[in-house]
Formats: sequence, structure tokens, C-alpha cells
Amino acid sequence: MKSDQAAISEHLFTLRDYIRWTLSEFNRHQVYFGHGHVSAWDEASQLVLNAVDLPWDTDPAVLDARLTPSERLKVLEYVRLRTEERKPLPYITGEAWFMGLPFHVDERVLIPRSPIAELIAQEFQPWLRPGPVERILDLCTGSGCIGIACAFAFPEAEVDLADISTEALEVARHNIQRHELVDRVRACQGDLFGAVPGERYDLIVSNPPYVDADDLASMPAEYAHEPALALGSGPDGLDITRRILREAADYLSEDGLLVVEVGNSEVHLMSSLPQLPIVWVELEQGGNGVFVVTADELRAHRHLI
Repeated sequence: MKSDQAAISEHLFTLRDYIRWTLSEFNRHQVYFGHGHVSAWDEASQLVLNAVDLPWDTDPAVLDARLTPSERLKVLEYVRLRTEERKPLPYITGEAWFMGLPFHVDERVLIPRSPIAELIAQEFQPWLRPGPVERILDLCTGSGCIGIACAFAFPEAEVDLADISTEALEVARHNIQRHELVDRVRACQGDLFGAVPGERYDLIVSNPPYVDADDLASMPAEYAHEPALALGSGPDGLDITRRILREAADYLSEDGLLVVEVGNSEVHLMSSLPQLPIVWVELEQGGNGVFVVTADELRAHRHLI
């Protein structure tokens, strides 16, 4: 692409020109959209607008404005990264949105996209017991997006963000500071509940690694940029989830709730633990593989796990 940059710049001038050309490049390279956009046009628009430091909701009248030479080169580099290196757009721009909140992201963490957002917006009703929520744990937190969103949904709660990756927690701490939550949200390093020994929570939410071996081997190239530690979890994708199910009761309050996302590995969980009384959430906004289970049910059925 670099050898063609001069020729491209001679024929493309406006934001609208570059968005159209970017869309064509996406189609030519058959890029995969799985990290925030399902529409090639929306992603092309965001890529070009971000490259010239304009927000995604810029007035459409601006689309006929011309780009400077340096802006043109930046758009071309963004398109090269997206099409030739297959780097997801949030890693190129350094930002992703989750529940209307901006988060810094880079290749140390997964790109936020969890359907758990729908449950946070509903304050986990009707599954979470009535009354105040004082303590929340976001287990396998990555960027911290789920726990930080929970902190906004439950403004009286203290929230712990736990992860085994020290690099991921550096990103999470950046986002805690970005959202001015250092007084209520802390980052804790360790292997699952080893990050929070002796603690108890009203609500534990987790989006752990859950991709099974077959899916991991067949994922589009874009996913290779995400940390492998945060994706795969054994042959059926459930190695870490089983540990969470075995141990969570010891870290939940008497009437606490566990919420876990396992994606497509829900079929493996259904077949391997058919007698475990978990509830699969029907997600109105899309997605699958999110279940809830109470502390009482985990304690009563610990022998099954």
C-alpha cells in the first residue's frame, strides 16, 4: 500500500472520499468485523473520523471537507493496519466503548464486547436479590470495563477488578483513573480468587477465557492480536469456568449472585454439568452464553462440579 499512497492521495480529497475508499478496501481484503461493529460502513466512518481527530457523531456536513496531507497519510496508515495486519480498529485508535463509556484498550487486554452489558443496565434484575449492593467483584477483568460499568450502575458499591495478568491490570488502573473511581474501585492481581483472599461479595461477575480448542483454531486473523491468555481455556473452553463454579460460593455473601459469560461453550457446560441449577439469560440485545447462579445453589450443588 505504501507505494500507492501518493497515487491514492492524488485522487481522494474529502472525508467522504476516504470513507468510501476505506469501505472498498475492507471489502477487497475481506476484513472481519467482530470487535465493536457489524457494519463495514460504520467502521470505515469511525476509522477515518478518528484518524483526523473527529468524533464518531460529527455533523455529516463535515464529510465534504478536505483532508490535509498529513491527515491523508494517517488515514492510509490506519487502513493498512486494519486490512493488511488485520488489527482490530480499537487497537489502532486505542479506545473502545462499553455501555456508553470510553475505555483505553491495547493488545494487553481483550476489546470490550460482552453481552453482560445488558444485565448491568438492568442492575442484574430479576436475579439479584433486593437491597443495597455493597461489594462487587469483576473476575478476569481485563480492561476493567465490566467492573467499572458496575461501579456506575451501583454508585454505593466498592468494586474489585481481579486478573492474573499484571499487564492487563495496568490497563484497568488507567481506566479506573480515567473514570475518576480510585476511591471505590481497586485492581487486584492473582490467579482467580487468589487475587482477593478472604473477601466476600454481593455480586461476582466474570467474563473469563472460554473459547474451546476448535473455535480457537478457526478464529479470524483479527483475534490473533488479542492476548491468548484471555481467550482459550482448555479443550471445551471451560477449565477456568469450572474453577470459578467450584470456588465462588466461598467468596459470595449468603444471598450473593454469580454471573458468568461462556459464549459458545455453553453447549459444553450444559452437557458436562446438566444437573447444576444455573439459569441461562435470554439476551434481547444479542449474544449468548451468559448464566446466573445464586450462592445458595452453588453451595448445595458443589459436589456436582
